[in-house]
Amino acid sequence: MPRRKTSLKKQRVDKKRHLHNLTIKQQLKKTIKKFQALLLEKKVSEAKAFLEKVFSQFDKAAKKRVVHPSTASRKKSRLAKRFAKAAKLG
Repeated sequence: MPRRKTSLKKQRVDKKRHLHNLTIKQQLKKTIKKFQALLLEKKVSEAKAFLEKVFSQFDKAAKKRVVHPSTASRKKSRLAKRFAKAAKLG
């Protein structure tokens, strides 16, 4: 157990930030799953609009360092590749 006031405050702040970051990550996962569901249902036009939303969320998360920028870039790339494949098929 920390003894100093600064250590106690740091614990409080860390807990608050952790919860905030978790909500951002959970929201990201939900949007990715929704995007993948749209691709499975072959709703390409809706998926294209939704892909922009997913990209936006990844960019914001990377900007705030909730997700590492390289991770965000990699996942965006893979989703774009999956979208292109689905759009090509039809």
